Amino acid sequence: MKKLVLIVAVVLGMAVAANAQKMAFIDTEYIMENIPAYKAAQNQLDQLSSQYQKELESMHAEIEQMYKDFQAESVLLSDDMKRKREDVIITKEKDYKQLQKKYFGPNGDLFKKRQGLVKPIQDDVFNAVQEISNEGSYSIVFDKAGGTTLFFTNPKFDLSDQVLQKLGYK
Repeated sequence: MKKLVLIVAVVLGMAVAANAQKMAFIDTEYIMENIPAYKAAQNQLDQLSSQYQKELESMHAEIEQMYKDFQAESVLLSDDMKRKREDVIITKEKDYKQLQKKYFGPNGDLFKKRQGLVKPIQDDVFNAVQEISNEGSYSIVFDKAGGTTLFFTNPKFDLSDQVLQKLGYK
């Protein structure tokens, strides 16, 4: 009987503690869509990505044409000439892969540009959320955008508009 009373007391204590915690959520996609600087940064990144992609596609087409030409002419070439042509094609393919990595790799130009343009905006959003959380005594703030699945959200706990206001956007 004493164990049952102790278990009930612990469960009730946990329930009271859980109710004391305030939780809220934000939607970072909604927030970012309402920040003009973010839209401008995304447009700039999209243009840069498109430019890089066109350059790589052009280079790839050139390599494929070189390979087709080599295949068509290989019967007429000496072994030494074949090796030289193959070496040129292989070098060109390596250059293509290096350029692809330089542009789109984990620490590539596009990543660095994104860090320079988008990260400051993300930091501002994080700081605004942190300030609102502290002011409103929220223990947990979820982000309903992306990977977190929130089955039901009550709009009265949505802090997204407050974050935008804190950042100076309507």
